[in-house]
Order: sequence, then C-alpha cells, then structure tokens
Amino acid sequence: MECKHSSLACAFRVSKVISDFYVVYCHKEYLKLLFYLNTLVLFSRIEGENYIMKSFKIGEIEIGGSAKPLVIPEIGINHNGSLETAKEMVLSAHRAGARLIKHQTHIVTDEMAGAAKKVIPGNADVSIYEVMADCALDEEEEREMMRYTEELGMVFLSTPFSRAAADRLEKMGVKAYKIGSGEMNNYPLLEHVAAFGKPMIVSTGMNDLNSIDKAIAILERHGVDYALLHTTNLYPTTPAQVRLGAMQQMMEAYPDIPVGLSDHTLNNNACISAITLGAKVVERHYTDRMDRQGPDIVCSMDERALRELLQAAGEVPKMLGGTKEALKEEQVTIDFAFATAVTIAPVRAGEIFTRDNLWVKRPGTGEIPAEKYEAVLGKKARIDIGRDVQLTWDMIK
Repeated sequence: MECKHSSLACAFRVSKVISDFYVVYCHKEYLKLLFYLNTLVLFSRIEGENYIMKSFKIGEIEIGGSAKPLVIPEIGINHNGSLETAKEMVLSAHRAGARLIKHQTHIVTDEMAGAAKKVIPGNADVSIYEVMADCALDEEEEREMMRYTEELGMVFLSTPFSRAAADRLEKMGVKAYKIGSGEMNNYPLLEHVAAFGKPMIVSTGMNDLNSIDKAIAILERHGVDYALLHTTNLYPTTPAQVRLGAMQQMMEAYPDIPVGLSDHTLNNNACISAITLGAKVVERHYTDRMDRQGPDIVCSMDERALRELLQAAGEVPKMLGGTKEALKEEQVTIDFAFATAVTIAPVRAGEIFTRDNLWVKRPGTGEIPAEKYEAVLGKKARIDIGRDVQLTWDMIK
C-alpha cells in the first residue's frame, strides 16, 4: 500500500510492523529489517522532504495551505436543549466575528444502547444518556438553528453522533462534517459520513497514530478533504494535559494535512500556543454567558474570549518567521535611538581625538556610528572642530 506520509513518518509507522515480525521470525531477520528501517529514517533526515499542505473550502472558508487559522466556536450542547438559547449563542458568536459555529447532533435512541443509562461522564452527575436526551434538539429545531446561522452569513457545522444523525444532517444540506474524538475510531460511522463526499474535520483525542492511520485510509478512499485535530478529552483539561507535542507529532506524521487543536482548557492560551506552532484549526466550546449551566460551560469561551481568539488567529501567523536584521521601517527609530561620534570639547587641527574630546551621543543621524568610535581614537583632526559637532570622516586625517 502506498504511504501517503513523509518517509520519516512512514518509517516510524513501519517500526510497529517490524516489532511484530520479531515475534514470529528469527532474531537475524529482525536485525536485517531494523537496518533497513534505520536507513530509511537516516536518508529522510538527510535529504529532507518538502510538502505542500493541502487546502480546502467549507463554503467560502478556506482551511489549510496559506489560509489563516480557522477558529471554531462549538456551541455543542451548551443550549441545554433550548432553541431560543441556541440562537442567542449563534448571534453572540456572530457579534464576535465568527465565520461558522459548530453544533452537536444527537438522536439518542440511535446513538446509545440502554447500557449508556448507567454510564456517568466525568463532567456530570447523571448518565450520558440523560445528558444527551435533555440537550438534544429535534430535527425541526436543528433546521431552524441552521437557517438562523446561515441567515447571519455563517456556516452551520455539526458533529453527528450516530448514523441517523448523519443522515439528518445530510438531508439538511450541511456543507461539511465535524467528527468527534469518540467517533474517530467508530470506523463504520466514519465510512458512512465519508461516503457523503463532503469535507470533514476530525478530532483524534484518545487515539494514537495507528488509529488515526486507519481513519485516514477511510477518508482517502472516499476522496474527501479533511483536517485533523489533536484533542485531550477531559473537561476541563489542565495545561499539563494539553500536550502540544502530540499535535506536532501529528504535523510531522501528516505534513500535507491541515492539523490543529480542539481544546478543553479554561482559557485561550492553548489555542494561541497551537497557532504559534502552526495549527490551522483551533476549536473551543462556546457560550454567550459564562453564568449558564451545563457540563461544558466550564471549558467554554464567551463572546469576549472568542473575539480575542479570532484576533490572535489573524495576528499570530503574521508574527512568525523573519530574520534578525533591522527593518527598513525602523530607520525612523534608528535616526533618534542610535548614537554617533560627537565632539564634547573643541578640537584644533592636528589635535588627537581622545575620550576627553570625543564621545558618542544620540541621534543616529551622524556619519560615524558608535561602533566605529574606537577606530577614531588616536587619529588627528584635519580641521578645527567646535564642541558638540557630529564628526564626519572628512574631518579626520
């Protein structure tokens, strides 16, 4: 099978196969394969590989490539099953400048078995079945939420948590799909959604690279555009649990795929840090007010935080790169901030320049910069020079 990743990344993918090979075959053959693996890793590091990151569009929103990072405010279930509240949150996100919002589509009877009524998530005190049943919008309500979102000029994005949910969203005409971390390795559902042929943003929390590879194989087989998000699925997530190194590992493994972060910490720091490291998508839960009740409110951003994150997404990428040299625009500051050689006492023609008659002072508009000061000391004046005169080279013998 053709490897779609960098040769270095593929080498590490192969390492698992080689480890399994050792269990079945002799140690000698294992060493041969290990030698070939190390050779592949070595050459990929020496030669280097340049990949052009793919880009795609959801509506008019470009993701990946040279596009600025996409910020996804996830309303999710923060509306607690109220369409009115959902619309208030959509309007709030619009005021902050969001280009899209993300919802969660729950059809509980198709999503969960009865056993879910005995499973209590870490951020709630009732079963996950009850949480989702209480927070789900029915189809008519979700259609109205989508209509309202699009009326405001934003894209409506949602995560289907079941086959029925995916079918509802497809019938509604959504432009793309978001896949949650818990559904990434639900390969039957992933196949079902990918078969629609629309762009997909896939969270990868609680999964390793091997599981991600299997998901990618499905997406590639269906020819859909996609982005991958690193996630820690704890609500809230502590800073130490974010592991941006895992996101960077994904960037190395899939250099041509837009990679980002879906975050559950208490502020924007993780998302802004991710953008600094090259994230093309960042996502946080969203609420219009932090005093609302709900299991995801604690790790949500409000309108002000969303506005700040959107500003960071626009500004931080512009701050990256560059070389250590003066900008031409800094000349106006150089003119007053730098120092040049200036006489601090009258100097007669033929007199030697010393520290007693020559020093360096602002502004930087003189001819002899401070760095040349030592080279002037000990030389003689060609002409009489008054006090407080910016020295020029033609004044020196």
